[in-house]
Amino acid sequence: MNAFDLPRRFAAEALGTGLLVATVVGSGIMAEALTHDTALALLGNTLATGAMLVVLITILGPISGAHFNPAVSLVLCLNRSLPARDLPAYLIAQVAGGIAGTIAAHLMFALPMLEVATKMRAGPAQWFSEGVATFGLVAVILAGLRFDLKAVPWLVGLYITAAYWFTASTSFANPAVALARSMTNTFSGIRPLDLPGFVVAELLGALIALALMGWLLRPGNIQQPSKAGP
Repeated sequence: MNAFDLPRRFAAEALGTGLLVATVVGSGIMAEALTHDTALALLGNTLATGAMLVVLITILGPISGAHFNPAVSLVLCLNRSLPARDLPAYLIAQVAGGIAGTIAAHLMFALPMLEVATKMRAGPAQWFSEGVATFGLVAVILAGLRFDLKAVPWLVGLYITAAYWFTASTSFANPAVALARSMTNTFSGIRPLDLPGFVVAELLGALIALALMGWLLRPGNIQQPSKAGP
């Protein structure tokens, strides 16, 4: 049983998702301001995001589990790690925190509080990328929880750092973060029109990971050698 009550876990999820989105959006704005090299800008965005994930999961994980992601909360609810009665609060906290993170990033760079993104991210390759990215993220989390809980912050941070570069979509892997990024017309934005395809792909990837890892991480029956003779 979690030692922290639901209001504290709600606050941790909102705070963590907000700081994560502020990092994604803010580092994208900073990178764009400092260089016209897209690869270098993406690298700056990547390193800041991966580092922040390690920090946030380490300090907030003991409070709420540090999901910061509706797909992760859904999976952990389905495998009974998160009580179903707590799922709505987690989802609300993540969405609200993500939007607050975009607002915070904009205010730090003297931009309008919210904008409508115009960056197109659509098509089968992008959707498949998001499915793969979220599948990998959920698989890493479930295996980390099973085998090495203390390593989870680093596993997630390193996985997202890598996934920024091996997926065509730059690995949103998070419906709440995708929604928050639709409200910034900067380096990390996504058109609201493209949002449904991303969210559906992310949820499908998460559910496939749950099914596969549920089987993979379950030890099989060990057959005992039969005794010879009477």
